[in-house]
Amino acid sequence: MVDKHPTSLTYRDAGVDIDAGNALVDRIKPLAAGTMRAGVLAGIGGFGALFQMPAGYREPVLVSGTDGVGTKLRLAFDWHCHDTVGIDLVAMSVNDVLVQGAEPLFFLDYFSCGKLAVETAARVVGGVARGCELAGCALIGGETAEMPGMYPEGEYDLAGFAVGVVEKARIIDGGAIAPGDVVLGLASSGAHSNGYSLLRKILAHVGARPDQDLGGRPLREVVMAPTRIYVKSVLRAVSRHGAAIKGLAHITGGGLLENVPRILGAGLAARLHRDAWDMPALFRWLQASGGVADAEMHRVFNCGIGMVAVVAADQADAVAATLREQGERVYALGEIVARAPGAPQTVVV
Repeated sequence: MVDKHPTSLTYRDAGVDIDAGNALVDRIKPLAAGTMRAGVLAGIGGFGALFQMPAGYREPVLVSGTDGVGTKLRLAFDWHCHDTVGIDLVAMSVNDVLVQGAEPLFFLDYFSCGKLAVETAARVVGGVARGCELAGCALIGGETAEMPGMYPEGEYDLAGFAVGVVEKARIIDGGAIAPGDVVLGLASSGAHSNGYSLLRKILAHVGARPDQDLGGRPLREVVMAPTRIYVKSVLRAVSRHGAAIKGLAHITGGGLLENVPRILGAGLAARLHRDAWDMPALFRWLQASGGVADAEMHRVFNCGIGMVAVVAADQADAVAATLREQGERVYALGEIVARAPGAPQTVVV
């Protein structure tokens, strides 16, 4: 009988390198080990990660969040900036979990690509591990998927998943917010991971170079600055001031105008004062270069405010002081007012 298939095909021939995947796991394990915390029973390497609920909770409630990095990845590919997008990935989920008063416990990541480049993937996951350290949560598991033909060479996609816990009686949901409360803003580190489709459109429109100067720093450094993680500072303020912190809003897609209303009742509005904070150089440059209207800036970008806290007026100074002690730059942005029929829930005046 004639052998019609003299060559034995392998998974590598089909574009999937199992050895490269194993090499990446070996690179990841020590990174993940550096994020371990009490409660981790089994992490990287198993089929499922195990985590034991922390002791001391009477009615623990799990809070979960998932997100990606968006089109900021396009610039990571074009500018070869792979070291910090993992921090962005963690930040986008843990900051979301945080706004309900939850402490992030653990994080899982998903990295997919067409052909696995171990060095690039290790740089990305190194950023994930750093983000977990900043958030105080464990990198407990994840998935690396090599899918030939699905992505152009050198490109990948990311998704992240965070789980936190909060005492049921201490969930922050905005239900106690009332007229007269003060709106505090915590400074962002840049554009974080939102609005990058418009940002890239402006870069292309003006022919911007990644090495050009912007406020004394290379444009690449300013644009790719990782999303700030507010977990430790905000949890410290919540621990110290309790019910004085009535609501928290992570300023992500939708900017100031669409995220603050997510914690406000139907009869309430937030009135923010445009002169209450300094809009960073990046946003001033984007607005001038793209001819972007004020309302569009406030609806697309964080404009220098990455997290908003609504607090009781008589505790506003004390809460701001605690946040500043923890390294945050804090602004008194405005106040909560009664909302007129048909009026928007957030206005910048």
